[in-house]
Amino acid sequence: MNTTASLYHVALQTRDHEPTSFENLLADSIERAFAQGFYDLESLTAYLNSTGSACADGKAWTPESFQQEMAKLGR
Repeated sequence: MNTTASLYHVALQTRDHEPTSFENLLADSIERAFAQGFYDLESLTAYLNSTGSACADGKAWTPESFQQEMAKLGR
C-alpha cells in the first residue's frame, strides 16, 4: 500500500507551462548528442552547432551560453 511518505514528484510535473518549440527541439538535439557519445560541454556544443541547433538568440552555442541556457530553463 502506498503512503503519502512514499510519493514524490518529477520536476517536469511542477512546471507552469508546456515546453516551447525551442525547448523541445533543444531537448531532442541533446538526446541525439548523448546517444552519439557527446557528453562534455565542448563536444556537446560543437554537435549542436554542427546540426544547426542555435541558441535562443540565434547565435552559435558556446559552453558558457549552454550553461546559461540550462540554468535559465531549470528555474
